[in-house]
Amino acid sequence: MITSTPHPGGPSLRELAEANRLPDHQVMDAATLSWIACSRPSGPGVRATMPHRPLLLVPDESWFARTETAGSIHGVRHGARVAVLVQLLAHTRGLDPARTRALAVAAACHDCRRHTDRDDPGHGQRAAGWLAGNAETVAAVLGAEPTAEAIIAVALHDTAHEAFTDDHADAYRRHREAVDLLKAADALDRYRLPLARWWPDLGRLRLPVPAWLPAAAHDLVVHSEQAHLAGATHTQALEHALHATLAE
Repeated sequence: MITSTPHPGGPSLRELAEANRLPDHQVMDAATLSWIACSRPSGPGVRATMPHRPLLLVPDESWFARTETAGSIHGVRHGARVAVLVQLLAHTRGLDPARTRALAVAAACHDCRRHTDRDDPGHGQRAAGWLAGNAETVAAVLGAEPTAEAIIAVALHDTAHEAFTDDHADAYRRHREAVDLLKAADALDRYRLPLARWWPDLGRLRLPVPAWLPAAAHDLVVHSEQAHLAGATHTQALEHALHATLAE
């Protein structure tokens, strides 16, 4: 197994993915991002269709289980984008603001207990446990505590429906909407991944996705990652991406 993060001048994430040699900790690079930017999904544009400006909820780097993961493709920027996408999806379903905010707060932290950027079974359960034990800390930074249903959604987000245990299935029946919303939002941020076969498959989602949202999700990835590569902080990069995506 390759464990080192790609270094400047080395092979891109896309090249490593094509060679089945992705490292444990994966960071965006200019070549991979250029390919992503040139592969925007077709469909309606986002101008005048995005219903509102979502809250930007940026998790703290110290909340991540590994320093390397906080800046990786499953790190701070991914969590914040998923929180934005959860809010946009929740709006289409008429969720009330308090419920939406709690789910978005949890979404921002859904991968905070990952150990690697490769397959990491159980990281959803670890993140849910961390959220339950650090709810006040999270609320002090993000403005709301994650609710029980939001924590369940985090616990189940990395488990395929066909792999649910009886306990998983029971929790899903009680919190189906929250789980489906987080799974869909997480999937929509897969445009950051270096191979198109890993990009969102809308047919696998269990709730409808507005026609404009895949392109908006792609743009959020491109704008935020471009800004971060140019030297912006996580928050600056995400603010830029949200502004740019709303303006298109």
